Amino acid sequence: MREVIIYPGEDGYWVAECPSLPGCISQGKIKGEAINNIKEAINGYINALKEDGLALPEEKFETMVMAV
Repeated sequence: MREVIIYPGEDGYWVAECPSLPGCISQGKIKGEAINNIKEAINGYINALKEDGLALPEEKFETMVMAV
């Protein structure tokens, strides 16, 4: 299980990223599409790490939301 952050992008698309997997980011025209796309990106990222014999980063679930 991985933490995912979803937020509206500047171009009208929804952006989804997985903070524990650096560079693992996707988007979609609607939230549901962004969620499906990030699931696929996470699976691909993890499979690539395994194929390369690299360690899988630990998930920490430490997000903090602030309005400044």
